Amino acid sequence: MAPVSPVYRSLKVRLHHFAKPTDPTSLFNGCNSMDQLKQIYLQIIQKGLSSDAMIFSKIVASCCVHESGCMDFARRVFETIPQPNVFIWNTMIKGYSQVKSPYFAISMYMKMLENNVEPDNYTFPFLLKCFTPGVAFSCGSQIHVHVCKFGFESNVAVQHALIHMYSLSKQLDMARGVFDVSLKGDVILWNAMISGYNRSKKFDESRKLFHLMEKRRVLPSTVTLVSVLSACSKLKDVDTGKRVHQYVTDHKVESSLTLENTLVDTYAACGEMDIALDIFKNMKKRDVISWTSIVTGLLNVERVELARKYFDQMPERDSISWTVMIDGYLKLNRFKEVLMLFREMQTAKVKADAYTMVSILTACAHLGALELGEWVKAYIDKNKIKNDVYVGNALIDMYFRCGDAEKAVEVFNEMQYRDKYTYTAMIVGYASNGRGEEALVAFDQMLQESVKPDEITCIGVLCACTHTGLVDEGRRFFSNMRAKYGIEPNVAHYGCMVDLLGRAGHIREAYEVSKNMPMKSNSVVWGALLAACRVYKNVEMAETAVRHLLQLEPENEAVYVISCNIYVVCNRLEDLKVLRKIMTDKGIKKIPGCSSIEVNGIIHEFVAGDRSHPQSEDICLKLENLKENLVLVGYTPEISEVFV
Repeated sequence: MAPVSPVYRSLKVRLHHFAKPTDPTSLFNGCNSMDQLKQIYLQIIQKGLSSDAMIFSKIVASCCVHESGCMDFARRVFETIPQPNVFIWNTMIKGYSQVKSPYFAISMYMKMLENNVEPDNYTFPFLLKCFTPGVAFSCGSQIHVHVCKFGFESNVAVQHALIHMYSLSKQLDMARGVFDVSLKGDVILWNAMISGYNRSKKFDESRKLFHLMEKRRVLPSTVTLVSVLSACSKLKDVDTGKRVHQYVTDHKVESSLTLENTLVDTYAACGEMDIALDIFKNMKKRDVISWTSIVTGLLNVERVELARKYFDQMPERDSISWTVMIDGYLKLNRFKEVLMLFREMQTAKVKADAYTMVSILTACAHLGALELGEWVKAYIDKNKIKNDVYVGNALIDMYFRCGDAEKAVEVFNEMQYRDKYTYTAMIVGYASNGRGEEALVAFDQMLQESVKPDEITCIGVLCACTHTGLVDEGRRFFSNMRAKYGIEPNVAHYGCMVDLLGRAGHIREAYEVSKNMPMKSNSVVWGALLAACRVYKNVEMAETAVRHLLQLEPENEAVYVISCNIYVVCNRLEDLKVLRKIMTDKGIKKIPGCSSIEVNGIIHEFVAGDRSHPQSEDICLKLENLKENLVLVGYTPEISEVFV
């Protein structure tokens, strides 16, 4: 004979007691799985107890509230109940709400009305809770009509659910309308409205509502303070943040780990790192969020070494904290540290995500590390990291910067979705690789696909015209920017025009553009003009550009160096002596040039005059051999502009 299962034995004991005149719901005590619940159901049918509506109601409720509940089974049992009351209908609606099935919940509500069962004050909160943004937008107002029809518009729980529902669908005027007609004495309504504004990124409205809340003398809760602090973080509003903090220090609101984390994050976002660090050090408990907020804040104020110290002290580091540290180095242009940190992340066996990959690819792009970038692409594919539009855009940028335009085109062609940044990366990439005509073709494709260009796209198009010598096309595009694309030219676009005209030898026209700009010219504009003067040996115009540049950046050594080179080329030796004396008196020196090369996935950097590389002797010997071979085939170096 097969052994009796423990589940069957426990059920038999329960049913034995159930046969006695005891509370029938005790049958469900200790039932902790759907398998047990289904066996109880079968035993009830066998015992002929199927007419007891209370038992079946209990089964439905157990299905709906249990973590591993089954709504299909609950629906089958529900349909066997002859006349379910409003409690059972609500239970079914709540169950569908918990499994995120809004349309089934709405369907159940409609059947409830068809069976002449009126909703109560629990029905609408259960129903509205499960709405997704799309459902809320299409059905929300109709359910609101039913709320008013059945007289529940003054119920706080219903008002809270309505505010939440309208906020989800970004119908904030409707949400505020519900809030404004409420009594506003219950803090949960304030919380719902503030959270709604935050969700729609209307942080200033969140702040205003908090100030109104204080004026009405409504005591905030922890949820209120966390929401308001989140708004302050985005607004960089340290004053309101301090007012919120005062509720905690005055013990008006009980502190919590979440609240302390949000305080740290807010002060860090506002640049008040001393206060953030003080809160952090006094926290009784810290989690990875606390540590990450501190590291992020320190990186934002460029205290990178201290940020790295806290990062290294973290007892636990997730992919977010690693990405924050990597992104911090990236923003400071410390690309080698980015790659070194990524290697440490792999050693720690923390799986990178799409955000991490974008940062790594960006570092590879700036270093020209094509081999490493290819490895990162393989890593993304192997680890099934979400290859979304952001990763695709980063790959395109990396391939173009590393000079592999064909691979960039491959990535572009494989992308299922492309945004304006995708096309801008293609246009700028083509332009920087001397393929200006293809850049303009990409721009035409962008317009054909109804993707609207932005300011950066226009810079890419103008650069494409510059690198291809398409002066007339560049002039025409620049003059049409406002009328055709709705983009007001800014100083960067004027700088591109100066560069375009200057490279083509139209020095006087380039100067007129610089002089007549509707905004003040910056160093980029005058620098572009100076570079053109250097090429075309226009000393007089160069001196004008230098004068403007030194007014903007008196210590810019590059301006002095270019000026010296122009004087050398034009044989203006007396002017050269005067300029060099000025440089000596001011202590201005030429910053040594720096270059890098990738070999076997390792980036090697070289600074002019530096012999610290372990293979410097072999490298210099090889360079001498190359120079000798070049001379033998007739190469003569151009040294007229070498600054000594």
